[in-house]
Amino acid sequence: MTGPGSKHQPPALDAGAFSALYQRLRRTAAWGPDDRRGALNYLTPDRVLAAAAEVRLGRTVTLEAPISSSAAADNPEPAVHEMTGPTGDRADPAGLAFAMDRLAMNVHGNADSHIDALCHVMYRATLYNGVPATAIGATGAADLSIEMASDGIVGRGVLLDIPRLRGVPWLEPGEQVTADDLARAEQAQQVQVGQGDLLFVRVGHRRRRDALGPWDAASARAGLHPAAMEFVAERKVAALGSDGNNDTSPSAAEGVDFPVHVLAVNALGLHLLDYLQFDGLVRLCEQAGRWSFCCVIAPLRLVRGTGSPVNPIAIL
Repeated sequence: MTGPGSKHQPPALDAGAFSALYQRLRRTAAWGPDDRRGALNYLTPDRVLAAAAEVRLGRTVTLEAPISSSAAADNPEPAVHEMTGPTGDRADPAGLAFAMDRLAMNVHGNADSHIDALCHVMYRATLYNGVPATAIGATGAADLSIEMASDGIVGRGVLLDIPRLRGVPWLEPGEQVTADDLARAEQAQQVQVGQGDLLFVRVGHRRRRDALGPWDAASARAGLHPAAMEFVAERKVAALGSDGNNDTSPSAAEGVDFPVHVLAVNALGLHLLDYLQFDGLVRLCEQAGRWSFCCVIAPLRLVRGTGSPVNPIAIL
């Protein structure tokens, strides 16, 4: 799939260039051999207090897409939501009853909003910070699970809207966001990404899906070019999210299907948030005349989980 933005295609990285980038970024995450928090170390108490100062309108908005229980081209194994208690037509008119239900889902799919733990990406048989991949077993992750974020992730969120920058409703599948795009979006939106920020990059994936219907996002989607992760590392971002998968498809790195995941999660220790939705946030940011906000991310406490469904809340 190509479109009017197909000119925004930087060259793919060959194996040598990607390996050099990986090693370079890995050296920037120098928190010591025992570190398990990764880039969350940038979220110091003063950064959290500064994030609270972003609240001026008293308005909240979700960044989560609705959980889907219907099969689609990008969601062949959707969440299963079933009622386990009596339906209303069976309620006792003279007594008490409870509506009850159960949810089962694949955390790391291509439709539902989720957060990746630092154990999610095994690259060259290691996890973040050189933890052996053997930490992942049949019962889950013995190390670096999503439990590391159990106290929540609270910080200053910044939304960079790349379709807005390019004057299009969305990026077409396969298009890539470069470090230059991120810097130009900062300038256009009069916002600066800084240390400890939660960076959200809009590519318009959700808006395209709503307008045109689902497609096989596993094989074709817009996202960040791997080299854009140098921008993220230089700004010392604490977490990174997108309304897509963060990675493009086809991959922009030779021999690595998810280079941004490798660089973000495995090299930099960044928790990634995939398949968010930003339409409500964009409207609120436009109303407020600014693109920064307080953001609260609260993963489920899946003690050995490699990630979690997530409902980030932006507060302006």
